[in-house]
Amino acid sequence: MEKVEILKQLETIFRDVLDNEGIVLTPQTVADDVEEWDSLTHIQLVVAVEKAFGIRFSSKEILSWANVGDLVDSVAAKLC
Repeated sequence: MEKVEILKQLETIFRDVLDNEGIVLTPQTVADDVEEWDSLTHIQLVVAVEKAFGIRFSSKEILSWANVGDLVDSVAAKLC
């Protein structure tokens, strides 16, 4: 799966979990860029992403993400 496709699917997940249809994700997007994205919703987002893609992340992976681009890279690596 291409990273552009992963980003689009993540955008759909974020919109659903955060209940905000106006969210537009870029690889540079960080939590501070999205009003509804806090520590609790971060956990919900991770669980939703794992479920949607049928993958699991380690705590180390999750803590290493600085932005959505890092999340996309992690998803892409697990889908290879």
